[in-house]
Amino acid sequence: MDIEGFVRRRIKTTDEKTLETLLADRIREYKNVGENYSKLMAKSVIEEVKNTLKVENSNDEFLKEIINIPKADISMGKMGVGSRGAGDFFVHRKIAEIVSSANTSSLVNPSAQDDGGVVKVNTDQDVYVTTAVDGIHSRLSDYPFLGGFHVTRATLRDVCVMGADPIAILSDVHLADDGDVGKIFDFTAGVAAVSELIDTPIVAGSTLRVGGDMVLGDRFVSAVGSVGVSKYPPTARKGATPGDVVLMTEGSGGGTITTTALYNGFFDVVWDTLDISFIKASNALFNNDLIKDIHAMTDVTNGGLRGDAHEISSVTGVGLEFYQDKLRKTVAPNVLKMLDTLNIDPLGVSTDSLMLIVPPEIVSDVTNVIQSAGVNIFEIGKVDNKKTPRLIKEDGNVDILEPLFREAAYTKIKKLRGENTPEDFEIMKEKVQKAANNSIKKKEKVIDYINNQK
Repeated sequence: MDIEGFVRRRIKTTDEKTLETLLADRIREYKNVGENYSKLMAKSVIEEVKNTLKVENSNDEFLKEIINIPKADISMGKMGVGSRGAGDFFVHRKIAEIVSSANTSSLVNPSAQDDGGVVKVNTDQDVYVTTAVDGIHSRLSDYPFLGGFHVTRATLRDVCVMGADPIAILSDVHLADDGDVGKIFDFTAGVAAVSELIDTPIVAGSTLRVGGDMVLGDRFVSAVGSVGVSKYPPTARKGATPGDVVLMTEGSGGGTITTTALYNGFFDVVWDTLDISFIKASNALFNNDLIKDIHAMTDVTNGGLRGDAHEISSVTGVGLEFYQDKLRKTVAPNVLKMLDTLNIDPLGVSTDSLMLIVPPEIVSDVTNVIQSAGVNIFEIGKVDNKKTPRLIKEDGNVDILEPLFREAAYTKIKKLRGENTPEDFEIMKEKVQKAANNSIKKKEKVIDYINNQK
Protein backbone atom coordinates (compact mmCIF):
# COMPACT_ATOMS: atom_id res chain seq x y z
CA MET A 1 0.00 0.00 0.00
CA ASP A 2 1.28 3.45 -0.98
CA ILE A 3 0.56 5.54 2.12
CA GLU A 4 1.83 8.74 0.52
CA GLY A 5 -0.51 8.19 -2.42
CA PHE A 6 -3.33 7.46 0.03
CA VAL A 7 -2.78 10.84 1.71
CA ARG A 8 -2.44 12.74 -1.56
CA ARG A 9 -5.75 11.34 -2.79
CA ARG A 10 -7.65 12.24 0.39
CA ILE A 11 -5.99 15.29 1.89
CA LYS A 12 -8.16 17.81 0.02
CA THR A 13 -11.45 16.05 0.74
CA THR A 14 -10.95 14.63 4.27
CA ASP A 15 -10.33 16.55 7.46
CA GLU A 16 -6.85 16.00 8.87
CA LYS A 17 -7.92 14.23 12.08
CA THR A 18 -10.07 11.71 10.21
CA LEU A 19 -7.30 11.15 7.66
CA GLU A 20 -4.81 10.55 10.48
CA THR A 21 -7.07 7.91 12.05
CA LEU A 22 -7.74 6.17 8.72
CA LEU A 23 -4.07 6.03 7.83
CA ALA A 24 -3.02 4.83 11.30
CA ASP A 25 -5.52 1.97 11.01
CA ARG A 26 -4.10 0.99 7.61
CA ILE A 27 -0.55 1.11 8.96
CA ARG A 28 -1.42 -1.30 11.78
CA GLU A 29 -2.83 -3.74 9.21
CA TYR A 30 0.70 -4.15 7.86
CA LYS A 31 2.97 -3.39 10.80
CA ASN A 32 3.09 -4.79 14.31
CA VAL A 33 3.11 -1.37 16.01
CA GLY A 34 1.00 0.27 18.69
CA GLU A 35 -1.69 2.87 18.14
CA ASN A 36 0.48 5.78 19.28
CA TYR A 37 3.33 4.88 16.94
CA SER A 38 0.97 4.37 13.99
CA LYS A 39 -0.53 7.80 14.59
CA LEU A 40 2.92 9.37 14.72
CA MET A 41 3.69 7.74 11.39
CA ALA A 42 0.42 8.99 9.95
CA LYS A 43 1.04 12.54 11.20
CA SER A 44 4.53 12.53 9.68
CA VAL A 45 3.27 11.46 6.26
CA ILE A 46 0.45 14.01 6.30
CA GLU A 47 2.85 16.80 7.30
CA GLU A 48 5.32 15.91 4.54
CA VAL A 49 2.60 15.80 1.89
CA LYS A 50 1.23 19.15 3.10
CA ASN A 51 4.71 20.65 2.74
CA THR A 52 5.00 19.52 -0.87
CA LEU A 53 1.60 21.02 -1.68
CA LYS A 54 2.86 24.45 -0.64
CA VAL A 55 4.63 24.68 -3.99
CA GLU A 56 1.24 25.46 -5.50
CA ASN A 57 1.41 28.84 -3.78
CA SER A 58 4.94 29.55 -4.97
CA ASN A 59 5.68 32.52 -7.22
CA ASP A 60 8.18 30.39 -9.15
CA GLU A 61 6.04 29.39 -12.12
CA PHE A 62 8.87 27.49 -13.82
CA LEU A 63 9.44 25.35 -10.72
CA LYS A 64 5.73 24.58 -10.55
CA GLU A 65 5.80 23.57 -14.20
CA ILE A 66 8.69 21.17 -13.59
CA ILE A 67 7.10 19.62 -10.51
CA ASN A 68 3.57 19.24 -11.86
CA ILE A 69 2.89 16.18 -14.01
CA PRO A 70 1.60 16.80 -17.56
CA LYS A 71 -1.36 14.51 -16.93
CA ALA A 72 -3.16 12.54 -19.61
CA ASP A 73 -6.04 11.73 -17.24
CA ILE A 74 -5.77 8.16 -18.51
CA SER A 75 -4.56 5.49 -16.11
CA MET A 76 -2.00 2.79 -16.91
CA GLY A 77 -4.62 0.07 -16.53
CA LYS A 78 -7.21 1.77 -18.72
CA MET A 79 -4.63 2.36 -21.45
CA GLY A 80 -3.39 -1.22 -21.17
CA VAL A 81 0.22 -0.22 -20.58
CA GLY A 82 2.32 -3.28 -19.85
CA SER A 83 -0.37 -5.57 -21.26
CA ARG A 84 1.37 -5.90 -24.63
CA GLY A 85 -1.48 -4.79 -26.85
CA ALA A 86 -2.56 -1.83 -28.97
CA GLY A 87 -2.71 0.59 -26.01
CA ASP A 88 0.71 -0.46 -24.75
CA PHE A 89 2.28 -0.13 -28.20
CA PHE A 90 0.82 3.36 -28.61
CA VAL A 91 2.32 4.53 -25.31
CA HIS A 92 5.69 3.06 -26.22
CA ARG A 93 5.65 5.01 -29.47
CA LYS A 94 5.08 8.18 -27.44
CA ILE A 95 8.05 7.29 -25.23
CA ALA A 96 10.07 6.89 -28.42
CA GLU A 97 9.00 10.39 -29.52
CA ILE A 98 10.34 11.87 -26.27
CA VAL A 99 13.63 10.02 -26.70
CA SER A 100 14.06 10.67 -30.42
CA SER A 101 13.37 14.37 -29.99
CA ALA A 102 16.70 14.56 -28.15
CA ASN A 103 18.54 14.07 -31.49
CA THR A 104 21.19 11.91 -29.84
CA SER A 105 23.07 9.53 -32.10
CA SER A 106 22.32 5.83 -32.05
CA LEU A 107 21.85 3.07 -34.60
CA VAL A 108 18.78 1.59 -32.91
CA ASN A 109 16.69 3.52 -30.39
CA PRO A 110 13.12 3.21 -29.07
CA SER A 111 11.68 4.64 -32.31
CA ALA A 112 12.42 1.29 -33.95
CA GLN A 113 10.23 -0.44 -31.31
CA ASP A 114 12.96 -3.02 -30.75
CA ASP A 115 13.62 -4.06 -27.17
CA GLY A 116 17.34 -3.41 -27.35
CA GLY A 117 19.21 -0.26 -28.35
CA VAL A 118 22.48 -0.09 -30.27
CA VAL A 119 25.31 2.41 -30.50
CA LYS A 120 28.41 2.23 -32.65
CA VAL A 121 31.76 2.72 -30.94
CA ASN A 122 34.46 3.95 -33.27
CA THR A 123 37.71 2.19 -32.42
CA ASP A 124 40.40 0.64 -34.59
CA GLN A 125 37.71 -1.85 -35.52
CA ASP A 126 34.04 -0.89 -35.39
CA VAL A 127 32.22 -2.28 -32.36
CA TYR A 128 28.44 -2.31 -31.97
CA VAL A 129 27.25 -2.17 -28.36
CA THR A 130 23.72 -3.31 -27.50
CA THR A 131 21.95 -2.63 -24.22
CA ALA A 132 18.58 -3.85 -22.95
CA VAL A 133 16.59 -3.88 -19.73
CA ASP A 134 13.52 -5.82 -18.65
CA GLY A 135 11.34 -5.78 -15.56
CA ILE A 136 10.20 -8.80 -13.58
CA HIS A 137 6.71 -10.09 -14.39
CA SER A 138 4.39 -8.40 -11.88
CA ARG A 139 2.67 -11.65 -10.89
CA LEU A 140 5.97 -13.27 -9.95
CA SER A 141 6.49 -10.97 -6.94
CA ASP A 142 5.87 -13.93 -4.64
CA TYR A 143 8.11 -16.22 -6.72
CA PRO A 144 11.34 -14.20 -6.87
CA PHE A 145 13.62 -17.04 -8.02
CA LEU A 146 11.42 -17.68 -11.05
CA GLY A 147 11.06 -13.94 -11.57
CA GLY A 148 14.82 -13.47 -11.52
CA PHE A 149 15.46 -16.41 -13.82
CA HIS A 150 12.96 -15.30 -16.46
CA VAL A 151 13.70 -11.58 -16.44
CA THR A 152 17.38 -12.36 -16.96
CA ARG A 153 16.57 -14.57 -19.92
CA ALA A 154 14.34 -11.79 -21.26
CA THR A 155 16.99 -9.08 -21.23
CA LEU A 156 19.60 -11.43 -22.70
CA ARG A 157 17.18 -12.33 -25.51
CA ASP A 158 16.81 -8.64 -26.31
CA VAL A 159 20.57 -8.37 -26.71
CA CYS A 160 20.88 -11.56 -28.73
CA VAL A 161 18.24 -10.56 -31.29
CA MET A 162 20.33 -7.49 -32.13
CA GLY A 163 23.07 -9.87 -33.20
CA ALA A 164 25.17 -9.11 -30.12
CA ASP A 165 27.06 -11.49 -27.86
CA PRO A 166 26.12 -10.86 -24.17
CA ILE A 167 29.08 -9.81 -22.04
CA ALA A 168 27.54 -8.39 -18.83
CA ILE A 169 24.40 -8.48 -16.65
CA LEU A 170 23.13 -5.78 -14.25
CA SER A 171 20.49 -6.26 -11.56
CA ASP A 172 18.19 -3.69 -9.93
CA VAL A 173 16.13 -4.90 -6.93
CA HIS A 174 13.29 -3.10 -5.12
CA LEU A 175 11.51 -4.75 -2.17
CA ALA A 176 8.83 -3.01 -0.14
CA ASP A 177 9.41 -2.11 3.52
CA ASP A 178 7.77 -5.22 5.03
CA GLY A 179 9.30 -7.70 2.59
CA ASP A 180 11.52 -10.49 3.84
CA VAL A 181 15.17 -9.95 2.87
CA GLY A 182 15.20 -13.55 1.68
CA LYS A 183 13.27 -12.41 -1.39
CA ILE A 184 16.31 -10.42 -2.52
CA PHE A 185 18.55 -13.46 -2.19
CA ASP A 186 16.04 -15.72 -3.96
CA PHE A 187 15.73 -13.30 -6.87
CA THR A 188 19.50 -12.90 -7.11
CA ALA A 189 19.90 -16.67 -7.18
CA GLY A 190 17.54 -16.83 -10.15
CA VAL A 191 19.55 -14.18 -11.98
CA ALA A 192 22.81 -15.89 -11.07
CA ALA A 193 21.55 -19.27 -12.31
CA VAL A 194 21.18 -17.90 -15.84
CA SER A 195 24.48 -16.02 -15.51
CA GLU A 196 26.33 -19.23 -14.71
CA LEU A 197 24.50 -21.31 -17.32
CA ILE A 198 25.62 -19.01 -20.13
CA ASP A 199 28.91 -17.84 -18.57
CA THR A 200 28.00 -14.13 -18.58
CA PRO A 201 28.98 -12.24 -15.41
CA ILE A 202 26.76 -10.10 -13.18
CA VAL A 203 28.81 -6.92 -12.92
CA ALA A 204 26.70 -4.34 -11.08
CA GLY A 205 23.37 -3.68 -9.41
CA SER A 206 21.28 -1.73 -6.95
CA THR A 207 19.09 -2.76 -4.00
CA LEU A 208 16.41 -0.40 -2.67
CA ARG A 209 13.03 -0.40 -0.96
CA VAL A 210 9.91 0.14 -3.05
CA GLY A 211 8.91 3.68 -2.14
CA GLY A 212 11.17 3.77 0.91
CA ASP A 213 9.08 4.37 4.04
CA MET A 214 6.01 5.27 1.99
CA VAL A 215 4.99 1.81 0.77
CA LEU A 216 3.70 -0.88 3.12
CA GLY A 217 3.65 -4.57 2.33
CA ASP A 218 6.08 -6.96 0.69
CA ARG A 219 5.70 -6.18 -3.01
CA PHE A 220 8.80 -7.07 -5.00
CA VAL A 221 9.72 -5.31 -8.25
CA SER A 222 12.98 -5.40 -10.10
CA ALA A 223 14.76 -5.12 -13.41
CA VAL A 224 17.71 -6.80 -15.03
CA GLY A 225 19.81 -5.22 -17.76
CA SER A 226 22.39 -6.63 -20.09
CA VAL A 227 25.12 -5.48 -22.46
CA GLY A 228 26.29 -7.18 -25.62
CA VAL A 229 28.84 -6.49 -28.36
CA SER A 230 29.13 -7.36 -32.02
CA LYS A 231 31.46 -6.61 -34.91
CA TYR A 232 28.47 -6.53 -37.27
CA PRO A 233 25.61 -4.01 -37.63
CA PRO A 234 22.47 -4.90 -35.64
CA THR A 235 19.88 -7.41 -36.89
CA ALA A 236 17.02 -5.05 -36.02
CA ARG A 237 13.43 -5.53 -37.18
CA LYS A 238 13.85 -2.86 -39.85
CA GLY A 239 16.09 -5.24 -41.81
CA ALA A 240 13.18 -7.41 -42.98
CA THR A 241 13.14 -7.55 -46.81
CA PRO A 242 10.55 -8.88 -49.29
CA GLY A 243 11.54 -12.36 -50.42
CA ASP A 244 12.97 -13.30 -47.01
CA VAL A 245 11.98 -16.52 -45.27
CA VAL A 246 10.70 -16.47 -41.68
CA LEU A 247 12.04 -19.12 -39.30
CA MET A 248 11.05 -19.66 -35.67
CA THR A 249 12.46 -21.81 -32.88
CA GLU A 250 10.32 -23.82 -30.49
CA GLY A 251 9.43 -21.69 -27.47
CA SER A 252 8.37 -22.82 -24.02
CA GLY A 253 7.70 -19.36 -22.62
CA GLY A 254 9.14 -17.31 -19.77
CA GLY A 255 7.52 -15.07 -17.20
CA THR A 256 4.11 -15.00 -18.90
CA ILE A 257 3.83 -18.76 -19.36
CA THR A 258 5.16 -19.34 -15.83
CA THR A 259 2.50 -17.00 -14.47
CA THR A 260 -0.17 -18.77 -16.52
CA ALA A 261 0.95 -22.13 -15.17
CA LEU A 262 1.13 -21.05 -11.51
CA TYR A 263 -2.17 -19.17 -11.36
CA ASN A 264 -4.10 -21.83 -13.27
CA GLY A 265 -2.64 -24.87 -11.48
CA PHE A 266 -0.52 -26.29 -14.35
CA PHE A 267 2.56 -26.58 -12.16
CA ASP A 268 4.39 -29.11 -14.35
CA VAL A 269 4.63 -26.49 -17.11
CA VAL A 270 6.94 -24.41 -14.91
CA TRP A 271 9.69 -26.95 -15.61
CA ASP A 272 9.25 -26.46 -19.36
CA THR A 273 10.07 -22.77 -18.99
CA LEU A 274 13.36 -23.34 -17.16
CA ASP A 275 15.64 -23.59 -20.16
CA ILE A 276 18.12 -21.52 -22.13
CA SER A 277 17.28 -22.78 -25.63
CA PHE A 278 16.93 -19.26 -26.98
CA ILE A 279 20.45 -18.32 -25.94
CA LYS A 280 21.84 -21.65 -27.15
CA ALA A 281 20.33 -20.98 -30.58
CA SER A 282 21.74 -17.44 -30.63
CA ASN A 283 25.19 -18.62 -29.57
CA ALA A 284 25.17 -21.19 -32.36
CA LEU A 285 24.59 -18.41 -34.87
CA PHE A 286 27.40 -16.32 -33.35
CA ASN A 287 29.85 -19.20 -33.28
CA ASN A 288 29.16 -20.11 -36.92
CA ASP A 289 29.46 -16.50 -38.11
CA LEU A 290 25.92 -16.41 -39.53
CA ILE A 291 24.81 -13.23 -37.76
CA LYS A 292 26.12 -11.01 -40.57
CA ASP A 293 23.84 -12.73 -43.10
CA ILE A 294 20.59 -12.54 -41.08
CA HIS A 295 18.31 -9.62 -41.99
CA ALA A 296 16.30 -9.44 -38.75
CA MET A 297 15.85 -11.22 -35.45
CA THR A 298 13.28 -10.82 -32.71
CA ASP A 299 11.93 -12.68 -29.72
CA VAL A 300 8.21 -13.47 -29.73
CA THR A 301 7.29 -11.69 -26.52
CA ASN A 302 5.39 -8.42 -27.02
CA GLY A 303 1.84 -9.72 -26.95
CA GLY A 304 2.81 -12.80 -28.91
CA LEU A 305 3.26 -13.09 -32.65
CA ARG A 306 0.26 -10.79 -33.20
CA GLY A 307 2.11 -7.93 -31.55
CA ASP A 308 5.57 -8.61 -32.95
CA ALA A 309 4.36 -9.17 -36.52
CA HIS A 310 2.32 -5.98 -36.40
CA GLU A 311 5.28 -3.97 -35.11
CA ILE A 312 7.64 -5.36 -37.76
CA SER A 313 5.17 -4.57 -40.51
CA SER A 314 4.48 -1.08 -39.10
CA VAL A 315 8.16 -0.17 -38.80
CA THR A 316 9.31 -1.60 -42.16
CA GLY A 317 6.22 -1.33 -44.37
CA VAL A 318 6.62 -4.95 -45.52
CA GLY A 319 4.03 -7.71 -45.41
CA LEU A 320 4.39 -10.97 -43.50
CA GLU A 321 2.65 -14.25 -44.30
CA PHE A 322 2.44 -16.99 -41.65
CA TYR A 323 1.12 -20.55 -41.78
CA GLN A 324 -1.09 -21.62 -38.87
CA ASP A 325 -0.19 -25.33 -38.99
CA LYS A 326 3.53 -24.51 -38.80
CA LEU A 327 3.10 -21.95 -36.02
CA ARG A 328 1.54 -24.45 -33.63
CA LYS A 329 4.71 -26.53 -33.88
CA THR A 330 6.74 -23.61 -32.50
CA VAL A 331 5.08 -23.85 -29.08
CA ALA A 332 6.45 -26.57 -26.76
CA PRO A 333 3.89 -29.42 -26.61
CA ASN A 334 3.21 -29.21 -22.88
CA VAL A 335 2.79 -25.43 -23.07
CA LEU A 336 0.51 -25.67 -26.11
CA LYS A 337 -1.65 -28.24 -24.33
CA MET A 338 -2.09 -25.86 -21.38
CA LEU A 339 -2.94 -22.91 -23.63
CA ASP A 340 -5.49 -24.97 -25.58
CA THR A 341 -7.05 -26.26 -22.36
CA LEU A 342 -7.41 -22.72 -21.00
CA ASN A 343 -8.61 -21.38 -24.38
CA ILE A 344 -5.68 -18.93 -24.61
CA ASP A 345 -4.62 -17.83 -28.09
CA PRO A 346 -0.99 -19.00 -28.59
CA LEU A 347 -0.51 -16.11 -31.04
CA GLY A 348 -1.48 -13.56 -28.37
CA VAL A 349 0.96 -14.45 -25.58
CA SER A 350 4.72 -14.40 -25.22
CA THR A 351 6.16 -17.80 -26.12
CA ASP A 352 9.80 -16.66 -26.10
CA SER A 353 10.56 -18.17 -29.48
CA LEU A 354 13.39 -16.78 -31.60
CA MET A 355 12.10 -15.46 -34.93
CA LEU A 356 14.63 -15.11 -37.73
CA ILE A 357 14.06 -13.29 -41.01
CA VAL A 358 16.66 -14.53 -43.47
CA PRO A 359 17.38 -14.56 -47.21
CA PRO A 360 16.41 -17.89 -48.86
CA GLU A 361 20.00 -18.89 -49.62
CA ILE A 362 20.96 -19.28 -45.95
CA VAL A 363 17.80 -21.01 -44.67
CA SER A 364 19.42 -24.46 -44.63
CA ASP A 365 22.59 -23.19 -42.95
CA VAL A 366 20.66 -21.41 -40.19
CA THR A 367 18.35 -24.39 -39.68
CA ASN A 368 21.20 -26.91 -39.48
CA VAL A 369 23.26 -24.80 -37.05
CA ILE A 370 20.37 -24.23 -34.65
CA GLN A 371 19.26 -27.86 -34.77
CA SER A 372 22.83 -28.93 -34.05
CA ALA A 373 22.56 -26.90 -30.83
CA GLY A 374 19.63 -29.09 -29.78
CA VAL A 375 16.92 -26.52 -30.55
CA ASN A 376 13.93 -27.19 -32.80
CA ILE A 377 13.32 -24.66 -35.58
CA PHE A 378 10.62 -24.39 -38.25
CA GLU A 379 9.95 -22.44 -41.44
CA ILE A 380 6.74 -20.57 -40.66
CA GLY A 381 6.28 -17.91 -43.35
CA LYS A 382 7.73 -15.34 -45.69
CA VAL A 383 8.16 -11.59 -46.17
CA ASP A 384 6.36 -9.87 -49.09
CA ASN A 385 5.17 -6.47 -50.31
CA LYS A 386 1.57 -6.70 -49.07
CA LYS A 387 2.21 -4.34 -46.11
CA THR A 388 0.22 -6.32 -43.53
CA PRO A 389 0.90 -9.41 -41.39
CA ARG A 390 -1.43 -12.28 -42.35
CA LEU A 391 -2.22 -15.73 -41.00
CA ILE A 392 -3.02 -18.48 -43.51
CA LYS A 393 -5.33 -20.73 -41.51
CA GLU A 394 -5.49 -24.49 -41.86
CA ASP A 395 -8.84 -24.20 -43.68
CA GLY A 396 -7.33 -21.81 -46.22
CA ASN A 397 -8.95 -18.65 -44.87
CA VAL A 398 -6.78 -15.59 -44.26
CA ASP A 399 -6.81 -13.46 -41.09
CA ILE A 400 -5.03 -10.14 -40.65
CA LEU A 401 -2.78 -10.42 -37.61
CA GLU A 402 -3.51 -7.45 -35.37
CA PRO A 403 -2.66 -6.98 -31.71
CA LEU A 404 -5.56 -7.08 -29.30
CA PHE A 405 -6.00 -4.10 -26.98
CA ARG A 406 -4.36 -6.31 -24.35
CA GLU A 407 -2.44 -9.52 -24.88
CA ALA A 408 -4.47 -12.74 -24.75
CA ALA A 409 -5.91 -13.04 -21.23
CA TYR A 410 -3.95 -15.73 -19.39
CA THR A 411 -5.20 -15.31 -15.80
CA LYS A 412 -8.71 -14.97 -14.39
CA ILE A 413 -8.20 -11.32 -13.51
CA LYS A 414 -7.01 -10.62 -17.07
CA LYS A 415 -10.07 -12.38 -18.47
CA LEU A 416 -12.18 -10.12 -16.26
CA ARG A 417 -10.43 -7.02 -17.64
CA GLY A 418 -10.97 -8.30 -21.16
CA GLU A 419 -9.12 -7.81 -24.45
CA ASN A 420 -11.57 -5.59 -26.37
CA THR A 421 -10.60 -2.12 -27.50
CA PRO A 422 -12.41 0.62 -25.49
CA GLU A 423 -14.97 2.61 -27.46
CA ASP A 424 -13.17 5.83 -26.57
CA PHE A 425 -9.72 4.58 -27.56
CA GLU A 426 -9.18 7.36 -30.10
CA ILE A 427 -9.99 10.00 -27.46
CA MET A 428 -7.64 8.23 -25.03
CA LYS A 429 -4.86 8.38 -27.61
CA GLU A 430 -5.38 12.11 -28.12
CA LYS A 431 -5.03 12.72 -24.38
CA VAL A 432 -1.92 10.56 -24.18
CA GLN A 433 -0.41 12.34 -27.17
CA LYS A 434 -1.01 15.72 -25.52
CA ALA A 435 0.70 14.56 -22.31
CA ALA A 436 3.69 13.31 -24.32
CA ASN A 437 3.94 16.60 -26.20
CA ASN A 438 3.90 18.52 -22.92
CA SER A 439 6.67 16.32 -21.54
CA ILE A 440 8.80 17.08 -24.60
CA LYS A 441 8.22 20.81 -24.11
CA LYS A 442 9.18 20.54 -20.43
CA LYS A 443 12.36 18.66 -21.29
CA GLU A 444 13.36 21.26 -23.87
CA LYS A 445 12.72 24.16 -21.47
CA VAL A 446 14.86 22.58 -18.75
CA ILE A 447 17.68 21.90 -21.22
CA ASP A 448 17.55 25.53 -22.38
CA TYR A 449 17.55 26.73 -18.79
CA ILE A 450 20.63 24.68 -17.87
CA ASN A 451 22.50 25.65 -21.04
CA ASN A 452 21.81 29.33 -20.40
CA GLN A 453 23.39 29.08 -16.93
CA LYS A 454 26.82 28.44 -18.46
